[in-house]
Amino acid sequence: MSHAQPATHVAQSSFGVHTRGRGFTEITERVREALLQSGVHTGLAHVFVHHTSCSLILCENADATVRGDLERWFARLVVDGDALFEHDAEGPDDMSAHVRSVLTGVSLSLPVHAGKLLLGTWQGVFLWEHRTEPHQRKVTVTVVGH
Repeated sequence: MSHAQPATHVAQSSFGVHTRGRGFTEITERVREALLQSGVHTGLAHVFVHHTSCSLILCENADATVRGDLERWFARLVVDGDALFEHDAEGPDDMSAHVRSVLTGVSLSLPVHAGKLLLGTWQGVFLWEHRTEPHQRKVTVTVVGH
């Protein structure tokens, strides 16, 4: 006897994020909205940012000092205007922003169960802007499941 598998469903939506310059913007609720609109009950939500000088992270969302510590640590690790960098077409924070993006990543895959993101109690999804000036960023959420 064979059991029919539920049909796989794919939904995709995008949204803009206006950043205030270097720092974090929580986008957890925007990702939850995309999931809700998808109608997927069980599966994966893939979150992708379309840029090379910002990134996406899953991070502590209850205590902002965690994100402040991350920013200070990265400022020490990847210095704006470092003489090592040749690429500086858009200023001293240009190449450092690219390095930060590569080190932290531009996408996340998040589990979905019972129509909800399976995040830990203190986890949030953040867009981490690595440029010092404000930017308009585009994020796409692709939800796959049934």
